[in-house]
Amino acid sequence: MWAMTGIGFGTVFVILLLLVLILGIFNVVAKKKSPAPAASVKPALEGKKTPLLPEGTTEADDDLAAVATALCLYFQEVHDEEAYVLTIHHHEHTAWHPEGY
Repeated sequence: MWAMTGIGFGTVFVILLLLVLILGIFNVVAKKKSPAPAASVKPALEGKKTPLLPEGTTEADDDLAAVATALCLYFQEVHDEEAYVLTIHHHEHTAWHPEGY
């Protein structure tokens, strides 16, 4: 009994160890093949405006507006009203109850 438990735990431990090693190897390979860091891309974007945002706004403003809208709708209780009624139709013959087939 204990031998079977030990074999099971040992197998799981060895598989997890192999998984960690394989992911570590992928990490090393990915770092060697990765392009230049994103900092080199940043100067190319400087001075360009995002077409979806009006002038004088930032992405943080959009996030705050979304949160404010969600809170406003929540506190005004603008949401669906649920009946909270569960209706169960009983069927005599189903695949789970094969009597009569």
